[in-house]
Amino acid sequence: MSLVTTGKLVEEAHINGKCVPAFNVGSMEMVRGAVKAAEELNVPIIIQIAERLLKYSPLELMGPMMVQAARESRVDIAVNMDHCRDLAVMKRALDYGFTGVMYDGSTDPYEDNIRGTIEAVKLASSYGASTEGELGLVGGSEDGLSDHGIKCTNPDLSRDFCEKTGISCLAVAIGNAHGDYPTAPELAFDVLEQINMKAGKPLVLHGGSGLTDEDFQKAVSLGISKINIGTASFNKVTQSAGEYLQEPGKHTFFQMSTAMTNGMYLNALRHIKVFNSME
Repeated sequence: MSLVTTGKLVEEAHINGKCVPAFNVGSMEMVRGAVKAAEELNVPIIIQIAERLLKYSPLELMGPMMVQAARESRVDIAVNMDHCRDLAVMKRALDYGFTGVMYDGSTDPYEDNIRGTIEAVKLASSYGASTEGELGLVGGSEDGLSDHGIKCTNPDLSRDFCEKTGISCLAVAIGNAHGDYPTAPELAFDVLEQINMKAGKPLVLHGGSGLTDEDFQKAVSLGISKINIGTASFNKVTQSAGEYLQEPGKHTFFQMSTAMTNGMYLNALRHIKVFNSME
């Protein structure tokens, strides 16, 4: 198959009532595990990395690896720059071959969010890539170091935002949050239903870690065509490494790497099946 745009995968999922899993990755093991699961189930996926996490997983190392993995995959894969505000970082990702970007102006006033998102769309479009925008405020953050609270997306502004910015898909806030949930969230499905009727674009759910399978599937039925999974993957990879190191006998880096890859594979496999209602 091939390296494709985020917009292409999300639009196809939207038309067919499906959902594209978007896995945040931070290492070779995570990339390999996600691709292995996608190929086994023959389902396209998105692999992505957030700007806040580049201090741990440098773009100059991760970017080429992610793009090459997508190019060599037996299924369609998009490579996305997640939660990015710095257009210079965005341009670097696009130079490496990323096929999608997500501009996060969610903490800005509405008009400022529109202006920033338009600039991101212009930049990405010049590379043939697609752009995701965000309206409303998803709680927490990708690195767990900040939380600006949660502010549900205003359904009445969703179409205006999509039309003015030219984005391919819209990330919404319906009570979801990044990171580990201290208590199970209650998603505002009534708000999601209104957004889906008014936005006119495929919708994206961030902060998927911790939601129930039923929450995911209901969200997909109400227009969510891309779901981001980050924390659950990082936790599973860490757990897999820890379990390997608890085993008796001699330990090697390569066996630990294999355990981490398998942890990511199992987590990706589960979420792909849930999002697409596969047995």
